[in-house]
Amino acid sequence: MSDAYTPPHDPLEVIYDDAELLIVNKPTGLLSVPGKGAHLADCLLARVQAAYPTALLVHRLDRDTSGVMVFALSPGAQRHLGLQFERRHTKKTYIALVHGQVADPSGEVDLPLIVDWPNRPLQHVNYETGKPALTQWRRGAVTDGVTRMRLFPMTGRSHQLRVHMKEIGHPILGDPFYSSNWQDYPRMMLHAQSLAVRHPDGGRHMSFQAKAPF
Repeated sequence: MSDAYTPPHDPLEVIYDDAELLIVNKPTGLLSVPGKGAHLADCLLARVQAAYPTALLVHRLDRDTSGVMVFALSPGAQRHLGLQFERRHTKKTYIALVHGQVADPSGEVDLPLIVDWPNRPLQHVNYETGKPALTQWRRGAVTDGVTRMRLFPMTGRSHQLRVHMKEIGHPILGDPFYSSNWQDYPRMMLHAQSLAVRHPDGGRHMSFQAKAPF
């Protein structure tokens, strides 16, 4: 995998905003937060704060994952949303293209995950020290040995969907960490399609979508 960081220059795509919430569609190839070093300073958080100076981070998506991300526009909203993620009160749906033909119409992967220290930031399954990680999934269309999947993470571990798909023998296409043929694809085929949260002001349920670009 190349270490070169060449983030896209797409304009900020705002899905929704109000006094407390900002929902954007993150492009693939862009860090959610800055990395170590000036060359990794460009990130979605910096771009969001250039347009919304009060914006605060709530959660992250991997660099190569695209899709729905929520930011808070006040400290109170950040606390409210942060608790929803911590308590697993949010609902997230991802779309992925995976290698091979998935046999069953639906299922779940329940495998504990933890960082693989000698190879960080990679994660791996560890039954002794791993943290609980649960992914539910539904199979979509199968075309030319590629299966379209709807993935529902019930927990929020780092690289959870990527490792879980690899562990069941169907790695996500284009994944530079967990797929051997990642260079055959223009991007990692993983997209955060929808996110449902309760609004920090009043608690009403709201759902936001960004259509998968593949």
